[in-house]
Amino acid sequence: MDGLLKQFGPQVLGVLVRRGADFAAAEDAVQEALVEAVRRRREETVHEQPAPGPTEWADDTLLLLFWCCHPSLTPASAVALTLRAVGGLSTRQIATAYLVPETTVAQRISRAKRTVSGQRLTQPGDLSTVLRVLYLIFNEGYPGEVDLAAEAIRLARQLLALADEPEVSGLLALMVLHHARAPRRTADGALVPLAEQDRSRWDTAAIAEGVAILQRALSRDLLGEYQAQAAIAALHADAARAQETDWKQILQWYDELAALVDSPVVALNRAVAVGEVDGPLAGLRAVQDVPAGVPRHTAVRAYLHERAGDLELARALYGAASRQATSEAERDHLTRQAARLHRQL
Repeated sequence: MDGLLKQFGPQVLGVLVRRGADFAAAEDAVQEALVEAVRRRREETVHEQPAPGPTEWADDTLLLLFWCCHPSLTPASAVALTLRAVGGLSTRQIATAYLVPETTVAQRISRAKRTVSGQRLTQPGDLSTVLRVLYLIFNEGYPGEVDLAAEAIRLARQLLALADEPEVSGLLALMVLHHARAPRRTADGALVPLAEQDRSRWDTAAIAEGVAILQRALSRDLLGEYQAQAAIAALHADAARAQETDWKQILQWYDELAALVDSPVVALNRAVAVGEVDGPLAGLRAVQDVPAGVPRHTAVRAYLHERAGDLELARALYGAASRQATSEAERDHLTRQAARLHRQL
């Protein structure tokens, strides 16, 4: 049942929504039809039916994706609705992936449906909203039975097939490049920093694919934030050893990215690059311009102070950063850094 819903649900649902059907009623109708197909053992005959025309399928699926990422929805609601309607995931699967009760996800989806009830999409809406939702899904990580990062990549591939835009390619390249080193980010449940990862075990085929997608996007000379982020990821992936990372180019790309988006997270990451290029004291001066409440702010200061030789302050900052961490793996990693410096003092 889950397989049929994932394969055919979004296509059929897109047709019904485009033709003016209420989303909730349309979704119920699709599920009932698939249940009936399973009950009458019609899986084989489904494959024998003529496929919808490519233009209609493309338009309907694209409209459905934009509809699920409507600007009036909260990010959490848009993510849940996208995974449900376009991704074909069950409410239980979404709940498991996000480690929240199934009733919570059901409520989010119900609120999202009510919010966009009665609104019809006759043409694609804001592409940047769709890309942001897909990136939010990707960044949720890997808990549960559903690999949300892989699911986001699958949806991004689908979107690129329907909307051949440089920023869609940029986002897909960025996610593929990050996903290529995902298995090496942890070891026995512990977080492994990028500089310490075993690069020989990164997925080189995925890296090559991500770089190729990025190069095609950049060749169109319409730079966007996801292309710039992907270029930074590609430079990290290109270094056989951490010591060989081309930080000067990375800093240049952060300058490009900062010109495109006014983001304190980008500013903080740029400060790290400044520290690698011009030294830790220069990096610390750059951090001073970043709001203190930005995630990882304290951890970055700890790292730069350690590189500057102030181990006592770095130890204290690592300890403070561990108490601010939002995940157990990050907290444990920062605690170990603080303990390591404590032993050196």
